[in-house]
Amino acid sequence: MSLDQEIAAPGRKPKLADLVIGTLRKRIGAGEYGASGKLPTESQMTSIFGVSRTVVREAIAALAADGLVQPRQGAGVFVVANAAAPFNAIGADRSNKISVAINVLEVRMGIEIESAGLAALRRSASQEAAIQEAWNEFDRLMKLGTPTGKTDFAFHRAIAAATNNPFYIEVLDGLGSRTIPCDVASPWGTESVLTFEYQAGLQQEHLAILKAISAQDAEAAREAMRQHLSLSQERYRQRLREQSTANQE
Repeated sequence: MSLDQEIAAPGRKPKLADLVIGTLRKRIGAGEYGASGKLPTESQMTSIFGVSRTVVREAIAALAADGLVQPRQGAGVFVVANAAAPFNAIGADRSNKISVAINVLEVRMGIEIESAGLAALRRSASQEAAIQEAWNEFDRLMKLGTPTGKTDFAFHRAIAAATNNPFYIEVLDGLGSRTIPCDVASPWGTESVLTFEYQAGLQQEHLAILKAISAQDAEAAREAMRQHLSLSQERYRQRLREQSTANQE
């Protein structure tokens, strides 16, 4: 069966990288490569899938971001067997990225509101500094006009780390690049362009969380995180409404 026949969805033409990602997900899930097994080489995959090396690299980067595979320099790409695997299977269908983003935010609200409160109570000086550094880096990249998704994720991950409960980090790592789906560099990206104003608004929301954690005010940290994620949910719902209206026209 060809790549297109294996996973192409009716009514839409997926990106080549998405086709490769979907096929590899299915084969990994079916145990074709085995736990911690090695994937075909980059050269072999270009031949197997009939795509360029750039497409293969994009697909591997997406799977690595989701914690499914791990590239090892000089050795190849290997399937990862870890606790994040159940999360990676969630939302594997990318046919509606905005609805996936809304679902992910709902999960995050159940986790990150409390993690912010715990971080305020438990954070060390170095952990507070890591949160501040992530905020600063987001600010720097935003002003340069470059993708901010990785630093956005780093900000939330630093808060999870400051709870000193490793399971908060495991959940975020399990969600992987879906945690920040609005970023144009993410394989789960929902936006073609992120405006400066949009990102500046996110930064103000992040700043309220940062200030509350720095002040060791647990309730303020929870409320700031609740406000940030609630506003993010509403932003995605608005996009979904706009998408539905456009499809009806």
